[in-house]
Amino acid sequence: MKCKYHPEREAKFFCAICNAPLCKECAEEVSPGVYYCFECAMLHSVSEGGRSIKNKRDEDTKKKAVKKKQWGPFQYFVIISSVLILVMWGVIIFGGQPAPKGTVNFAKKGRVLLFMVDGAIKRYAHYEGDKYPEKLSSLVPKYLSLRKDQLFYLEKLSYHRDPRIGYRLSVANPKAGEMNVVLTPKGIEYTQPSIGGAKMK
Repeated sequence: MKCKYHPEREAKFFCAICNAPLCKECAEEVSPGVYYCFECAMLHSVSEGGRSIKNKRDEDTKKKAVKKKQWGPFQYFVIISSVLILVMWGVIIFGGQPAPKGTVNFAKKGRVLLFMVDGAIKRYAHYEGDKYPEKLSSLVPKYLSLRKDQLFYLEKLSYHRDPRIGYRLSVANPKAGEMNVVLTPKGIEYTQPSIGGAKMK
């Protein structure tokens, strides 16, 4: 069976989520023996960030059901406070703020970082009047959760605003022979493998 992204290569692995056949380069090992394609790896990383809030909401719902018959002024105060906190989190998450920080090793998962930054650029455009940032550091911290000591990861990406399509985002120095993935507002583009890991223009 051939790789989904490299038809000329034999598939060595299968994505644990979408079951896509993958060659060695396209397989992202998220845990020993478990591989994702880079699209599923990105989606998994983002969804992991939102689970803690969902779990908190589920716990609050169970507590309400148990104490429903014992409500008094204090219980109403606690419930209202909890609702306000959840609303605040909703505003933070859906109002342009990034999800809680994940544990992805960006040094090894360059394509996951690529898709996370692309999502941050789209959120920036949505909440900043359909404008794209001049530089990737403008996304931090409002739209992309990176600490100051992690900003160097952005140097691994190549970002250019394009007056015709909006922007072009890719890995700055892809490995020799690796298919280049270029993200734009229109979707994903694939270009021929680079020679010697040259930086894409």
